[in-house]
Amino acid sequence: MKNIIVLGAGMVGSVMAIDLAKKHNVTLTDLRKEVLDSVKQKHDYLTIKQLDVTNKMEFQSTLKQFDLVINAVPGFLGFETLKTIIESGLNVIDISFFSENSLDLDRLAKEKNVTAIVDCGVAPGMDNVILGYYNEKMKLTDFECLVGGLPKVKKWPFCYKAPFSPIDVIEEYTRPARYVEHGEVVVREALTDCDYVAFEKIGTLESFNSDGLRSIIFTMPHIPNMKEKTLRYPGHVEYVKVLKESGFFSEEKIAINGSLVSPLEFTSKILFNEWKLGETEDELTVMRITLKGENAKGQKEEIVYNMYAEYCKDTNTSSMARTTGYTATAAANLFLEGLFSEKGVFPPELVGKHETCFNYFLNYLEERNIHYIKTSRII
Repeated sequence: MKNIIVLGAGMVGSVMAIDLAKKHNVTLTDLRKEVLDSVKQKHDYLTIKQLDVTNKMEFQSTLKQFDLVINAVPGFLGFETLKTIIESGLNVIDISFFSENSLDLDRLAKEKNVTAIVDCGVAPGMDNVILGYYNEKMKLTDFECLVGGLPKVKKWPFCYKAPFSPIDVIEEYTRPARYVEHGEVVVREALTDCDYVAFEKIGTLESFNSDGLRSIIFTMPHIPNMKEKTLRYPGHVEYVKVLKESGFFSEEKIAINGSLVSPLEFTSKILFNEWKLGETEDELTVMRITLKGENAKGQKEEIVYNMYAEYCKDTNTSSMARTTGYTATAAANLFLEGLFSEKGVFPPELVGKHETCFNYFLNYLEERNIHYIKTSRII
């Protein structure tokens, strides 16, 4: 039994702490005491600790007590928090999904003899694991990931709810999207190239450009065509574009009655209640991963993985928290069981390329009622 610290007691962080506590001693931390108290009230076997990760001295002193760190702080804190963890010589699983390049910390992790598995959620996360595995089995030419988290009840106008802060969602709508086409990295504006895609159990969704390829641009440069797109109910993109083009996502402060206000902060406040996912609200997560290439027999093959998950009424856990959090706790357990011990910074594709790890992820998730269904055809 190991001592694990989870940084961030939000919807996903608390779910990971609960899952890890089945096998390990877990301490759940957050800056917000009221959030910690709420989790403790429902799960009194968890140890809680109020912690400010930006107070480096206190943070590093706290870390010394633990065998493994799970980093689930908000994205804007993620990179510096991960850096401090690595500097402290602690192994870490990271789902903070910061905008910086995690591979910039690879040399530091090797110097500190640390294993850091990053971007370890649903997407980025499991799509990377699957890509890494098939990259070892095939000569891949194409990779596409379509993914989205959605409420079951469509409330006009946005028909959307988020298990995390609106400001993090808005960044997905503003950050330029990087794709790989014909071996070249291309940059497109977010919310563009909308397509309608049909899914079982849901119907038609719209997909749009978002910056989700992240590490695989650098780790899989030999694959000529790669893209990731976000899924929403039809009509969502048009409403968000109106806000974006009207300046509501601007970070440049404007003067209102003598006060300086950022339109982005204002918009986030307005959208918080509109987009806030209720604690027991029915929602779903859907993902489709498509890979194309030449298999070991020299045939052109297309492999598709579909994943569909819903809010779990038995555990009162959202599908997004389950699909994201359990991928990270799978990585934590496979590391602690000695199935992956390389030193450095590793996006999931560099873990999933090992067949033992790939199967561990799928089996771990299946045990938690999250199923990735594979189909294939010769093309």
